[in-house]
Amino acid sequence: MELDCPLCHAPLDVKGSSAHCAQCERVFTLEARCPECHQPLEVLKACGAVDYFCQHGHGLISKKRVEFIPLV
Repeated sequence: MELDCPLCHAPLDVKGSSAHCAQCERVFTLEARCPECHQPLEVLKACGAVDYFCQHGHGLISKKRVEFIPLV
């Protein structure tokens, strides 16, 4: 997953649910969003697995389809 810094547009170093910008030295929390409606997804964790659910009618979303957005 490649993301750019929302402030300086440099590439972000993603680790887990956060991303670090080496250029402007900021750390951003990543938010999972639905690829259909772009609304935040509910994160479901069970038995070590992480799933994503859209509460706006799109149901379960596979991890490969989730859009991760850095929050400012």
